[in-house]
Amino acid sequence: MRKPNAKPAKPNHGGQGQLRIIGGEWRSRRFAFPDGPGLRPTPDRVRETLFNWLAPYVEGARVLDPFAGSGALYLEALSRGAAEGLALDLNPDSVAALRGHLDVLRCGTGQLLQTDALRYLDAQPPSAFDLVFLDPPFNQGLLQPVCGLLENRGWLAPRAWVYTESENPPSTLGLPGNWRLHREKKAGQVYYALWQRAAGDAPAA
Repeated sequence: MRKPNAKPAKPNHGGQGQLRIIGGEWRSRRFAFPDGPGLRPTPDRVRETLFNWLAPYVEGARVLDPFAGSGALYLEALSRGAAEGLALDLNPDSVAALRGHLDVLRCGTGQLLQTDALRYLDAQPPSAFDLVFLDPPFNQGLLQPVCGLLENRGWLAPRAWVYTESENPPSTLGLPGNWRLHREKKAGQVYYALWQRAAGDAPAA
């Protein structure tokens, strides 16, 4: 998760943050990640709430994280039994750090690519995903177009779950009309929500 209203700045490559996996096979494992502009992992209490919501659906799921950042959500899902995953991030330092974490954990089910999410998602998906984490940089207008690509390019399984973090209330985001808001909460200035795709409905135009 990225801090809302973060001003653009050059990454401080000398700084590091810390994340802790809070559940599953790798519970309590800690990892460092390189500081970047406005970047921090989704807080423990938010992740705990999210994965309580998702408890029946994570094991065996195919997971997509287009804005992986620190990797907190991605690693948490893999730790809790996700069958396979694909993470994307444009920052080479973030990608290198997350790749190192996957190597340390000897995780062979987590794929990681350094790429632009919008460009990558505007293509034929390798498979449909059951669970998607979306916490893009705030105030850049990324959430709506990414969700449109996920829906229209075939990235989502028929009853896929999609988690969003945003600076605005979920009801104002303009996401696909066949996504049903399942749960929502607010932590500080950040809104987080869980949506489920209703495959039988047509998306809003």
